[in-house]
Amino acid sequence: MAGSSGEQAADYRSILSISDEAARVQALDQHLSTRSYVQGYSLSQADVDVFRQLSTPPADKRLFHVARWFRHIEALLGGPCDKGEPCGLQASKGRRVQPQWSPPAGTEPCKLRLYNSLTRNKDVFIPQDGKKVTWYCCGPTVYDASHMGHARSYISFDILRRVLKDYFQYDVFYCMNITDIDDKIIRRARQNYLFEQYRDQKPPAAQLLEDVQAALKPFTMKLHETTDPDKRQMLERIQQAVELAREPLERAVHASLPGEEVDSLAQALMEEAKDLLSDWLDSTCGSEVTDNSIFSKLPKFWEEEFHRDMEALNVLPPDVLTRVSEYVPEIVDFVQKIVDNGYGYVSNGSVYFDTVKFAASEKHSYGKLVPEAVGDQKALQEGEGDLSVSADRLSEKRSPNDFALWKASKPGEPSWPCPWGKGRPGWHIECSAMAGTLLGASMDIHGGGFDLRFPHHDNELAQSEAYFENDCWVRYFLHTGHLTIAGCKMSKSLKNFITIKDALKKHSARQLRLAFLMHSWKDTLDYSSNTMESALQYEKFMNEFFLNVKDILRAPVDITGQFEKWEDEEAELNKNFYDKKKAVHKALCDNVDTRTVMEEMRTLVSQCNLYMAARKAARRRPNRALLESIALYLTRMLKIFGAIEEESSLGFPIGGPGTSLNLESTVMPYLQVLSEFREGVRKIAREKKVPEVLQLSDALRDDILPDLGVRFEDHEGLPTVVKLVDRDTLLKEREEKKRVEEEKRRKKEEAARRKQEQEAAKLAKMKIPPSEMFLSESDKYSKFDENGLPTHDTEGKELSKGQAKKLRKLFEAQEKLHKDYLQMVQNGSLQ
Repeated sequence: MAGSSGEQAADYRSILSISDEAARVQALDQHLSTRSYVQGYSLSQADVDVFRQLSTPPADKRLFHVARWFRHIEALLGGPCDKGEPCGLQASKGRRVQPQWSPPAGTEPCKLRLYNSLTRNKDVFIPQDGKKVTWYCCGPTVYDASHMGHARSYISFDILRRVLKDYFQYDVFYCMNITDIDDKIIRRARQNYLFEQYRDQKPPAAQLLEDVQAALKPFTMKLHETTDPDKRQMLERIQQAVELAREPLERAVHASLPGEEVDSLAQALMEEAKDLLSDWLDSTCGSEVTDNSIFSKLPKFWEEEFHRDMEALNVLPPDVLTRVSEYVPEIVDFVQKIVDNGYGYVSNGSVYFDTVKFAASEKHSYGKLVPEAVGDQKALQEGEGDLSVSADRLSEKRSPNDFALWKASKPGEPSWPCPWGKGRPGWHIECSAMAGTLLGASMDIHGGGFDLRFPHHDNELAQSEAYFENDCWVRYFLHTGHLTIAGCKMSKSLKNFITIKDALKKHSARQLRLAFLMHSWKDTLDYSSNTMESALQYEKFMNEFFLNVKDILRAPVDITGQFEKWEDEEAELNKNFYDKKKAVHKALCDNVDTRTVMEEMRTLVSQCNLYMAARKAARRRPNRALLESIALYLTRMLKIFGAIEEESSLGFPIGGPGTSLNLESTVMPYLQVLSEFREGVRKIAREKKVPEVLQLSDALRDDILPDLGVRFEDHEGLPTVVKLVDRDTLLKEREEKKRVEEEKRRKKEEAARRKQEQEAAKLAKMKIPPSEMFLSESDKYSKFDENGLPTHDTEGKELSKGQAKKLRKLFEAQEKLHKDYLQMVQNGSLQ
């Protein structure tokens, strides 16, 4: 029906106000042409009232809408009503009119909101092109091993990417770069190359000592100039280690010891002085290194290591990976256009971005992310790089805030030809050129670490919007929070620098990911023993639930037995299940709040555990279908988060990453048969009273099967529960069980020993006759009566009545004890 019944009544009043009958009927026909005609449907009291004005259908065949509705109402109501007669929709001839249906009001669907660094608010996420999402992520600068700071960013972005792709069903195109041209890489590559050459030359011990002494001079100056206490302490440790290695070599050279001993000491000094010698060699010979291949070897090696680390962490590879070294022509073109657009200028072979002119433009804004940091010269110089901050370079700029788009190469640096002379890309320009080439003038998401906001990302935004002449290069800027180590900033100077490989030696990729999931992606995460213990406990808690559900599902039932009647407990658990799913969805919409999601999932499992425990106590079988639905949902969520790496229909997979066959489905039938056989043997052993067989069955459960990754759980009056568990986990459980049992045994022995000592002390006290108990206390009393009771203190003063009364009570108590002792002796009860 077009319009509501109230709107129809208003339309009819307008029609009835037309005085000319022919015109009135024509207007009515035009109105009815918009109405759907269904028998018994779309009929209101307003329809009936207006047709009371007509005695017969119109003769004009062109007015067929009026004729059709006239016959329709006539059929329903049994004929036209006379004017003035009541005429209701509860019609004559026993017919009823279908009541009008009203759609449910419904609720407003939850919208995904992401914390956008450009607004510092949670903004509704709206991709520019339907469900397609373009995403650029700042990758690593590959000159050293990847560390837990890298893991913080790339695991967090992997979780966000998976949630957008697999939960919210966005079509995500994910692009990441590798920075393989950079001041740090250039310096490290030169140092490695020069040190390797120096070591291969095998300098004589005397020459090595002379060179170390020369290297110590600038190092000592650097040490004195360092104000940061942690860095200063690190430099002092290096200096001390070098001195400790130098002294024995000097003594060996002066004493003309055999060559083998001298060579061994020289090798030790070479290793300890590597950092000193590398810096010294670079400062003296660095300008002579000109071959570009020397500068590509180092980043290639560390990029391969980075990819291996990401694979080990189960981080999805990017859809496209860009390297700076492969995009130099595009970078040159990008810089040229910025210059052509009037926002860049050439100075002494370098090209700089004109921040003053850009900020003065009405359609542009500089410092969108951290406007309060604009002008921070320390941050700007760190962004330019150690090799690029010098007095001559600073003098080339029109403004101190300007930054390099292209750097003229100095001796000892890689270079590429360009319109301004040989040079190399600036740091910020690489991301703009590569992302702009692949994603165009405006991307949906740009991601990076929190510390990259200024100057790197602010400069990226400025030069990209200068190139595209727009103000919307990035729609949503996402920044992951810092990572601290036990509350401190990670640094080599603090000796808390943890590589990804080191972290994976202590914990699995899943455990690290669970720790990250239990914290907000945009907040600081503290990597500590407490953080990881929480993750381990969460993994164990969830895994036990999955194992219990698997055991329930393995119990044989016929096909109809899979569908059981629901009682109040099932209805309540199912309601909790849907409440938790709703809460999880709401949390994911709220800036992908995985911390809340993990807590909601934990609570859901706790509710399931209570339900299963109640069913077990009542000797009733839990509802299989309901528990399976919940377990499958939790498995799906953990897969979406990347916490389940392998294909697994339910719960965490057995066997770890790389296990191709479904181990559980293969071996479980055999284990079930073994369990049933063991249960039968135990029953016979109990009936026949054969403890040796029971001991063997316990040894199978406690000692043999855990080595194979199998756990048998015996429950009184119930079938044995069979669980496939990670072997290392079971062995740790076994060791912990032994430790607890040993601790109980030790405490029991200690309690028995104390009891024995107390009884021995009591017996020794009982042996003393009351007449002798005070005689040994000559330091307190000087005179005693005939019974051995004290009468005077050490100074010869007579004891007061109160003191004498107290001592009399002690005397009488000892008298009773000694009497009991004599009785025990007489009875022969003493051993």
